[in-house]
Amino acid sequence: MRHHPPSSFGSRIATQPGTAMRDFMAAAKALADENRVRILVALRQGELCVCQIVELLGLATSTVSKHMSVLKQAYLVDSRKDGRWIYYRLAGDDAPETVRQTVSLTVKLLADDSQSRLDQRRLEAIRCHAPHDLCAARDESRRTRHAPQLDGWAPMYFGD
Repeated sequence: MRHHPPSSFGSRIATQPGTAMRDFMAAAKALADENRVRILVALRQGELCVCQIVELLGLATSTVSKHMSVLKQAYLVDSRKDGRWIYYRLAGDDAPETVRQTVSLTVKLLADDSQSRLDQRRLEAIRCHAPHDLCAARDESRRTRHAPQLDGWAPMYFGD
């Protein structure tokens, strides 16, 4: 159970018993998924739009949104909305100290990991495209993938 909303880190009483432990445990649970760790490491270079994260991970938008929700609930990332796009960045100075240190250590330990290096190269290419172009391309791909393919239609065979 949360004692404060994500936007009010500063109002938290730092001396409350167990606060650092709760923050660390929430962060550790959030980082128990490889995709969420990849997102966190990718954000070390600056904020990313959900569309850019979707493109990087190759996951559905709904899956990435769920991952981002978990990271945000653990105070590991902050977000801002710009029109229909949501941008995420690593938690800032108003995040609890335990969380800031957890983010810093995670990013530092994994910056030279082979997956992190591969993600970094992919991000360089992804950042060359405006987020709205990535979203439009993904939407078009989804429409053509789910469109009926009547030319190649064949009846299903269900066995004997």
